[in-house]
Amino acid sequence: MPVALWAARLERPLTEQETAVMLDMLPPQRRERVLRLKQPEKRREPLCAYMLLRLALWEQYRWRQIPEIRLSPQGKPWFPEHPAVHFNISHTGGAVLVGLSDQPLGVDIEKIRPVSRRAVCKLANVTTEEAFFQSWVRREARVKRTGAGIGTVMRGETPLRPGEFYYELDTFPGYAAGVAAGSREAPEAVRKYSLEEIL
Repeated sequence: MPVALWAARLERPLTEQETAVMLDMLPPQRRERVLRLKQPEKRREPLCAYMLLRLALWEQYRWRQIPEIRLSPQGKPWFPEHPAVHFNISHTGGAVLVGLSDQPLGVDIEKIRPVSRRAVCKLANVTTEEAFFQSWVRREARVKRTGAGIGTVMRGETPLRPGEFYYELDTFPGYAAGVAAGSREAPEAVRKYSLEEIL
């Protein structure tokens, strides 16, 4: 199956009632993780990422809720009751991204924002902020696919390995996004939603 992708643009803050409803829909461990975020405004993106995952699982498999999620020894989330269903989520200021596949995958989305010239040159050896975030997203998606750990992202970019494929994604203006997969088959077009559509 080709990688299926969903993205949502978050145009406004969540209300207290929306936050409460979303928290109730999360698996208990994910709920605890989100509640550890002390500032309520920091909860919007992770909550919406899980709501988008819930929508994706409904559209793809007709699952009514998010099943139990566990972490592999490398820290990669997976569904123990459905090991053949692979997923990955990402969130950044104002947007979230979800990918589903029958093989391991990694997705990342980043809002393009000001970065120091030194960081742009040192971490990605590029000249523009857009190119920096395209490089960052590519590295992070690849790391998330394998579960290798975020420290790997800081080491710089390496060539794709045999059997590894990367695709840039068209999501929203002002964002860089991509998916790393183990299939040469191009992913489906990203299904795009507003905040209202995922609530």
